Amino acid sequence: MLGLVYLFMGLCGFAIGVAGYYLLALTPAEAAMLAILATLAAVVVHEHRLRRRSERRLEKGIEELGRLLSTDAQAGQVLSQRVNALTDLDLGPRLEVMEADMSVLGTVVRQVAEAVSELETAQTTAAPRTSAEDRSDGTVRHLPSVPLPAVRSALDDGRLLHHVQPIVTLPQRKVHAYELALRLMLGKGTICDPPDYMPVRNSQGDVVLRRIERILADEAIRIVRRARLADKPVRILTRLSLATLSDKVAVDQLVGVLAANRAVNPDLCFMLDNTDFGDMDQLETDMLHRLVQQGASVGLSNCTSLRLDFASLAQRGVRYIGVDAEGFLKYPTRYSDFHASDINDYVARFGINLVVTGIADEQQVLSLLDDGIRLAQGDAIAPLGPMRHDLREDDGDDEMRRTAAN
Repeated sequence: MLGLVYLFMGLCGFAIGVAGYYLLALTPAEAAMLAILATLAAVVVHEHRLRRRSERRLEKGIEELGRLLSTDAQAGQVLSQRVNALTDLDLGPRLEVMEADMSVLGTVVRQVAEAVSELETAQTTAAPRTSAEDRSDGTVRHLPSVPLPAVRSALDDGRLLHHVQPIVTLPQRKVHAYELALRLMLGKGTICDPPDYMPVRNSQGDVVLRRIERILADEAIRIVRRARLADKPVRILTRLSLATLSDKVAVDQLVGVLAANRAVNPDLCFMLDNTDFGDMDQLETDMLHRLVQQGASVGLSNCTSLRLDFASLAQRGVRYIGVDAEGFLKYPTRYSDFHASDINDYVARFGINLVVTGIADEQQVLSLLDDGIRLAQGDAIAPLGPMRHDLREDDGDDEMRRTAAN
């Protein structure tokens, strides 16, 4: 194509020379020079245009290359940010959760097979459970042995003992929390424990129950506040029942006290009987939610099964679940379909602490260690008794004292 262009340029130059010879009466030499000059001028103009076109094409290529390099740089920056984000991730806890899940899944099939086998055996050899088994389930409830008037009189006279029983970590046996209990001093130096005097729920018993639980709550708040001021924070678990949750005035008063001590409320846990927790109506559920909104947590005691919706419980503020040691160790399949060694890790995934209560001997402690249980409570570890001296010191809170007396 380029040769054809040059050929046409030469023909045009020759035609110009011929025209000059005939029309302008130029000599042959002058006509030849005119033809050569015209041809050279055409070639110069054409080469100039070709060079400008090449330069524009080169500039366009350089611009496209610059855009590609900019895009690559941005992609490299994004990749670097993602790599840094992956580097900053703490994968340790996640790997532990995955290992726990794999361990649980690895034993589910075997546990299901064992459960089916036990069910088939139980169907063929069905028999009523013994009284000892009933006691291990924690479902038998005893009537109080102390009359209600005697309890009311002890409360009026202030014959009260605030005792605690620690919940310890295994195997170190360091104190994790204290469960607060109210003991009554009756005549002739007799000390009465809660199971012996705690009233049955009725119109008169609920009044006394609310009074007892308010005294315990006030004392628990006082203890955690003293501990925070001494820079030695402790967790306190205290009793709560539907007698208080069903009374809006009692809950309003308790919420007022919690609101005034919101900084220490995370160290406070209200323990409900598992049966009461399951029997709550909408009003009682709302009242409990008000307490949780103030920063306090909730615990369930006397649980006879761990087949629970732990995610839902965690959303409702449940942080402790207590089971009886004898029933949990002797009949673990009644509590969960998981293997006993996997239960604690599974419950802990939801931020809930599993507490085994009623430890009676050291053999039970060893069994709990084999099952990976981390929190335990019982007379074999530490019986119910007076709290530490530094927590019993009066902080001069007259208002709290008057509230407890009333």
